Amino acid sequence: MPHPDVGFPRLWLDSLVLMLRDKGALLLLVGAPILYGFFYPWFYSTQVVQQVPVALVVHDNSGLARQMLRFAQASPRIDLKLVTSDEGEAREAVLRGEVMGYALLPRDLKRDVLRRTDVVVPVYANGAYPLVSKQVQYGFAEAFGTVSAGVEIKRLQAGGQSAPQAAVGRSPVNLQTVALFNPTEGYGSFVVAAVAVLILQQTLLMGSALLAGTWREQALAHVGARQWLARLLALCVPGWLAGLFYFGWIFVWQDFPHGGNPWGALALLACFVPAVVGCGCLLGWWLANRERALQVVLFTSIPLAFLGGFTWPAEALPEPLQWLRWLSPSTAGIEASLRFNQLGAPLLSGVAQLAWLSSMALLSWLTVLWLGARRRKAAV
Repeated sequence: MPHPDVGFPRLWLDSLVLMLRDKGALLLLVGAPILYGFFYPWFYSTQVVQQVPVALVVHDNSGLARQMLRFAQASPRIDLKLVTSDEGEAREAVLRGEVMGYALLPRDLKRDVLRRTDVVVPVYANGAYPLVSKQVQYGFAEAFGTVSAGVEIKRLQAGGQSAPQAAVGRSPVNLQTVALFNPTEGYGSFVVAAVAVLILQQTLLMGSALLAGTWREQALAHVGARQWLARLLALCVPGWLAGLFYFGWIFVWQDFPHGGNPWGALALLACFVPAVVGCGCLLGWWLANRERALQVVLFTSIPLAFLGGFTWPAEALPEPLQWLRWLSPSTAGIEASLRFNQLGAPLLSGVAQLAWLSSMALLSWLTVLWLGARRRKAAV
């Protein structure tokens, strides 16, 4: 136990050294964020799914059908692996996983087009994989839509219009979509930016709970408020460094949207990390066991990801969960991070989230300091 006359900076430094000497805590607080930072974004490095294997069922032998086949083969979204006249064969290929979907060119396709009859080209995709299913539908839609536009332009030209007039007449109002905050429209830019905050929380939460549980086991939790305050501040150091590592380097290295409001991001880290540290120490104090803290926190990651509001709309959650999800700092942290880092929103737009995190930090820290002082008096 430190001498009462020891200055607070020395208490903080001793707590930091004690934390770094614990190999388990060092792995969670320093090693895990680094490993996650390098390897987790790697799975989403392609950003957009391309060349999805598909099949095409052709029931029409016209030149129009062959042209649609060629355009489908040229699409970068899909890879035409099977061309057949048997729909059952295509369906079996989907069930076996050889292709992820197929389109059906119906009989008398060209005849119906010449008669100006509405022609429906059904597209079937494996809905078990939403991203892949989206690419199958978009790939066929773009290929067949291009052919359809060409047919319409030729029809207008046959009616006496020039090529420019036919192009304008076919599409008088053009739509141009621009992705403001996810320029690549990639899945990695969407999911990693939010999950990074959850990774920071879970690693810091496990490390803090592990150390607090260890101190309870070793009867080192019966210290005064100054000692606990030094410990809490020491635990904040790896959290702040990991946050700077993610926001300031990982997002830049992976070319994720970043830097929209750097001062807002710093304010977020200043509030988010102490809130997580306080919650982690309370959890470790309550469990009073080193390994049990890891077991409890480890299985909360997936539920917290769904409660975060980015994988599943928060409005679609049951009302009790809409309230309970705010007990996790990651809920407010993810919302504020997306606003500051990706959207470039002003600080005022995240005041509510920052205020909530600050309140969590203040309440949890005061509780830990009170428990430490109370336990110390009881021991005396």
